[in-house]
Amino acid sequence: MEIDEGLAQRVRQTLFELAEFADISERKMFGGLVTMVNGHMTCGLSGRRDERGSDAGLMLRVGANRYEEALRDPYCRKMEFTGKPMTGFVSIDAEGLAEDEDLRRWLALALSFVLAQPPK
Repeated sequence: MEIDEGLAQRVRQTLFELAEFADISERKMFGGLVTMVNGHMTCGLSGRRDERGSDAGLMLRVGANRYEEALRDPYCRKMEFTGKPMTGFVSIDAEGLAEDEDLRRWLALALSFVLAQPPK
């Protein structure tokens, strides 16, 4: 299954608007497309479906301090890698990204963590 190219383009556009002076790059990793900001993994798209058979949506790095807060959103859940949850990383269901303002809010949350880190 291919990644959702429409969502990938929306992510690119929104990240460039929110962090126009940051070093933004993409890498194919984990069977999907991962976006790096200043050398830090920030978000990713997968071509796979989640365990419920839904579009996988977007993986975000929100950091440990905002992790529990993010999980309160009905479209957000723990991101699991090899069956184990990764603290500081969440998955946003595709339904929670339907509106541009929702995508912008999630990416701004990820950037608030990543841009506070020293560049790699």
